[in-house]
Amino acid sequence: MQIFNEISFRNLRGDVFGGITAAVIALPMALAFGVASGAGAEAGMYGAILVGLFAALFGGSPTLISEPTGPMTVVFTAVLANLIASDTEQGMAMAFTVVVMAGMFQILFGALKLGKYVTLMPYSVISGFMSGIGIILIILQIGPFLGQAAPPGGVFGTLKAIPAWLSQIHWAETALALLTVSILIASPKQLKKYIPPQLAALLIGTVLSLWLLGLDDLRRIGEIPKGLPSFQLPVFSAEHWQKMIIDAMVLGMLGCIDALLTSVIADSMTGKQHNSDKELVGQGIGNIMSGLFGGLPGAGATMGTVVSIQAGAMTALSGLVRAGLLLIVLLWAADLTAVIPLAVLAGIAFKVGVDIIDWGFLRRAHLLSAKGALITYGVIGLTVFVDLIVAVGLGLFVANIMTINKLSKLQAADVNLITDPEKTDIQLSDYEKELLSEAKGKVALLHLRGALIFGASRQISQMSTNTDCCQELILDMSEVSNLGVSTALAVEKVIRAMTDAGTDVFIVGLQGQPKERLEKLGALQVLPKDSLYSDRQIAIERAVFNTRKGNDAALQEGASY
Repeated sequence: MQIFNEISFRNLRGDVFGGITAAVIALPMALAFGVASGAGAEAGMYGAILVGLFAALFGGSPTLISEPTGPMTVVFTAVLANLIASDTEQGMAMAFTVVVMAGMFQILFGALKLGKYVTLMPYSVISGFMSGIGIILIILQIGPFLGQAAPPGGVFGTLKAIPAWLSQIHWAETALALLTVSILIASPKQLKKYIPPQLAALLIGTVLSLWLLGLDDLRRIGEIPKGLPSFQLPVFSAEHWQKMIIDAMVLGMLGCIDALLTSVIADSMTGKQHNSDKELVGQGIGNIMSGLFGGLPGAGATMGTVVSIQAGAMTALSGLVRAGLLLIVLLWAADLTAVIPLAVLAGIAFKVGVDIIDWGFLRRAHLLSAKGALITYGVIGLTVFVDLIVAVGLGLFVANIMTINKLSKLQAADVNLITDPEKTDIQLSDYEKELLSEAKGKVALLHLRGALIFGASRQISQMSTNTDCCQELILDMSEVSNLGVSTALAVEKVIRAMTDAGTDVFIVGLQGQPKERLEKLGALQVLPKDSLYSDRQIAIERAVFNTRKGNDAALQEGASY
């Protein structure tokens, strides 16, 4: 397997322009996410450079732009706040260790080739989780919007502090934040072609705060340390290691989902096909390096990816150019960011939160499915007010239970017990109907079809209880393509119960995976060698013939009396 991502100089102009465009967008976003997380603007820059660089080098999606994203920032913010609250000295270091561990989990997912399964989650759960994260990001910007420092306690701490904040609003900062959001919303499409709205809002807000408004009491980023970030040894805590592992799994899984969903968008725009497992490895390496140097976790960023492709990017060279430009800014222009007002960054983060919310689905969820809508709204509530892990876990559990119930009902139609040929939708020949009618209920035909998973096992067991009066059972499996473990066990139970009761069992059309599975269970060993048939009509003839012999024997026994 190729180690590095697709890097080519054949599309040099397009890749360079794509990388420059992505870097211009990444700068304000990285600063905003760094400040919003509580780790500092420099953490956002480090994450944007390191995740973007190594994901571009080792990933499996040539045009994917990776950097700190809204969802990853929200989760990391919660991790950071919890660990600092429990250990003020080592909390920050442990939070970055969680980022390293999340990257390790991503590499493990890629090595186990789980990429194609990562995004196989109910949309109602993904939509609710992402929308909940968007709401959290919006709530966390209320303090900076009003010119106040964010309090401890996350969402609840912010909501409790709002009444006090309203009585001491810093109107200049609020005005700058509102101006930033207005620019992001109202920027003309023609202007967006030349300058990203995020950069325009950053420049306009900073210039106004310095020259036109003459405001010296605004809260600003402060100078970012110039030079390369320093290496940080991972810090583990015997007291918090279980919590750190769970947080790392959640962060890693969210990064996988974020990256692979964005990779699908990139594929649709470029016509290429990404390598999911390789992309997870690249994302994991990027997050490990970011965590080791005090950077935010990152994932595939939809906005950066789309504008990069639109600017002409076709290979991973665009991601390398983007990382290089951000590194130049960090090394030689970091002091220019010192004057950027925090209110402007709050406005940018606020707009990201608004964009993360799945408005299109939320408006129509109740029209598509009332139960699906309930899951979505429930996951939103749990995400915002309870816990991210609880939200996803409970949402998946409820959604899967509902899916299992629906599949069970659908598969009930694939399990049919026939004793009266006139009362079935199964296609039978006239001769087969004649034979079954002659048997008068003593021959039962249990017809199965399709890929039968565990939802059908209960139906098979229920059907078998209705065969107590029959003397011959024909199990027609000629239309069964796959037999799940639970269903195979149910079939085995029927076979053994019937043979133990003295009922002859004939199996029709058993082949492929169903036959292999029943053989491994030993279900076929209890049957005579002549119990397997390829033709259903012959099996029915044999069963009816046996009932005739039984009737003749009964008549002879009666005559002897």
